[in-house]
Amino acid sequence: MLRVFRLARLHGELLDSLLMKCPACFNELTEMMLGGVAVDVCKGGCAGIWFDAFELQKVDEQEEISDEWLLEIARDPSVKVDPSVKRACPRCDGIKLKRHFFSAKKQVDVDLCPGCGGYWLDAGELEKIRAEKAEAAAVAETRDVRVSMEAIRFLYRQKLQLDGTASA
Repeated sequence: MLRVFRLARLHGELLDSLLMKCPACFNELTEMMLGGVAVDVCKGGCAGIWFDAFELQKVDEQEEISDEWLLEIARDPSVKVDPSVKRACPRCDGIKLKRHFFSAKKQVDVDLCPGCGGYWLDAGELEKIRAEKAEAAAVAETRDVRVSMEAIRFLYRQKLQLDGTASA
């Protein structure tokens, strides 16, 4: 009987070490498929998302995965997250996440684990990252627009004709 108890206790400890806790509200994280990527979400808590190393780069653009799955993450409105509290990595024992800006535009503040390279995104941060990337792509696209000399000459002639009719 004592042997069964020890095995059960060992099994419970092993199970506890496999379960991931939300670094923001300490709720148990639930694995969800996001396209072909398994991410861990805080369902029924703060609605944050854990991305293991290199997973975020696979889904950070709108074209890669639609936002519809985000509606499946139930959020408890009574859960309040304190952004000033240092957060522990849900994967690495004893490692604190480092807060930094996701890009040079400094619009989205995310948590990165210096140990495993995983990212913790609070609710709404993935949408902000996607919006920032879409905006940057649109700006880059407009920069690449070139106006030919022929078009410039045409517009100049049009302006001259308008100026000539306006003064007549």
